[in-house]
Amino acid sequence: MKSVAGWLRKQLPGVVALVLMAAMFVVAEKPATSAAETANLAGKFGFTPVSIAMPSGFPQKEIRKVNKDYQHIDAWISSVGAAIAMNDVDGDRLANDLCVTDPRIDQVVVTPTPDAKADRYAPFALSPGPLPMNDRIAPMGCLPGDFNEDGRTDLLVYYWGRTPIVFLAEPDATKLTPAAFTPTELVPGNGGAEYNGPQWNTNAVAFDDFDGDGHGDILITNYFPHGPVLDDRVSGGVEMNDSMSAAYNGGEDYFFRWTGATTGASPSVSYQRIDDALPVDVSKGWELGAAANDLDGDGLPELYLANDFGPDNLLYNQSTPGKLKFSLVKDVRSPVIPKSKQVGIDSFKGMGVDFGDLDGDGLYDMFVSNITSSWGIEESNFQFMNTAKDQADVRAKLAEGTPPFADTSGPSRTAWSGWGWDVKTGDFDNDGAVEIAQATGFVKGQVNRWPQLQELATANDGILSNPGAWPNVNHGDDIAGSQRLAFYARSADGTYGDISGALKLDVPVPTRGIATGDSDGDGKLDFAVARQWDQPVFYQNVAKDTGAHLGLRLFHEAATGQAPGTPAVGAQVTVTTPDGRKLVGRVDGGGGHSGKRSNEVHIGLGDLDGPVQVHLKWRDRSGQIHEQDLKLTPGWHTLQLGAQAKEK
Repeated sequence: MKSVAGWLRKQLPGVVALVLMAAMFVVAEKPATSAAETANLAGKFGFTPVSIAMPSGFPQKEIRKVNKDYQHIDAWISSVGAAIAMNDVDGDRLANDLCVTDPRIDQVVVTPTPDAKADRYAPFALSPGPLPMNDRIAPMGCLPGDFNEDGRTDLLVYYWGRTPIVFLAEPDATKLTPAAFTPTELVPGNGGAEYNGPQWNTNAVAFDDFDGDGHGDILITNYFPHGPVLDDRVSGGVEMNDSMSAAYNGGEDYFFRWTGATTGASPSVSYQRIDDALPVDVSKGWELGAAANDLDGDGLPELYLANDFGPDNLLYNQSTPGKLKFSLVKDVRSPVIPKSKQVGIDSFKGMGVDFGDLDGDGLYDMFVSNITSSWGIEESNFQFMNTAKDQADVRAKLAEGTPPFADTSGPSRTAWSGWGWDVKTGDFDNDGAVEIAQATGFVKGQVNRWPQLQELATANDGILSNPGAWPNVNHGDDIAGSQRLAFYARSADGTYGDISGALKLDVPVPTRGIATGDSDGDGKLDFAVARQWDQPVFYQNVAKDTGAHLGLRLFHEAATGQAPGTPAVGAQVTVTTPDGRKLVGRVDGGGGHSGKRSNEVHIGLGDLDGPVQVHLKWRDRSGQIHEQDLKLTPGWHTLQLGAQAKEK
């Protein structure tokens, strides 16, 4: 007996190690949804993948030319730039136009959604001429918006290697072609035959009325420090992050406050660049995602910045017309909550962010994408649920610098999906509960480079900023290259299940940007996905048994004869159902990682078939806040917002 006991004591360390390994295996594995639950959830949805038409004749590539200091990691440097936006660009009152940034051809393409009206115009690439360019510049994304307020949709394109360009819509254009837009510098003064201005490296933008003066402003966030990232003729002038969890050596962020515009034959727009609205540490983070939304109901949008190599930042907006002012909102260290699961003090790799009411309480929650690869780098996504009692409570907490949010991604089963990027919430089956679509995947190839990346992740911060310390990631190397799009649907108990496989959305190709909108006006949200190094794809919503919906096209009051209208970006919508539920939506100006949803408001109503109570809140062009209650029938409505809301 003693010999048995002695043997057991000797084996105890090994037994404990096995138990710990088994426990870690359980923790590391992505929570699975049962076959029965998956079938039940998936039965409400249906998507048909359709190819997106792209122009021909451009040379294709997979790896960009990069600075000589980056050549051993050229696949890493080339791993972003696939972007997509969905909106009404041609003025037919449907979100059936796409603006696609394709890094295979380094062009920004305007193309119709592939539906019954796809023959309206041929796909084309935007032409920046006569503005100066060079071959060390690459586009990173496209933001639709009416920047000069003439009622037509313009396109803001942002780049690595130069400052952004605003493509203003020509008022006399009768069809979408390259000639339908006039390229205009966002930052004036970059003259000459070849671009030699500031070498910004922009990866995320947001558009909203940040100072509350009634006009839309632009936030430009830069990833790499300004420098020759894509110039293969030089060595130097570039660096990497100086920490994996607290890097503040990225490119500066800038606000552009709207100051004026002209319409007519020679459209123009002007902005005041604001360099000091954000603290230096916030401004010089490595942002891959940015989104704005009015969380507390005061008419000013808060801002969330997703930082790849440092704490994300939630910023409370305290601006006044003409003066931008933000204060940081962050948690205090808790003895029971891990630091990296708290707002503003996390160390995870923020890649994308979106706002949506995930639990149906009438308050906005936040979903943040991080790197969550099992047996790779396993952080977690953030499902930050709003813990406030009401908007007044949200406002009080934000004002004192306390975030009213708690991460529930673990128990909600949304914590682990892969190497996350863009994320978009939306009610795709119109049942009154929103779903979550998330892009994942990094570099696709044949040689597994996870071991080298894991070694880098544990390296001393003192060597990280030197590109030479980074392991090779070249053409043919693979890091999370076969990860698949995630699509989370909410179960009856409030948890989520990833049903992308059952919906045949789980293609093993790295994805980046997600854009949502109702392309054909049938009341069901469609979505488009930008894939890195692959063809973008459009998912037509063909679900049969969906609920009713309320769709709102909300425009600012326009001058007589102005068409088709300027979206009232920032306007908030609250629907109160007969049973007391509150469903919220907004006119989103565009944010996230590299996908931009349409400016329409779409709210699923479930089995309601009669008029619903709708509360609207908006700012007019003078900056005045207005509120109005309406009763609207399910379906699409177009309203003009001035001193009052008027249906058109």
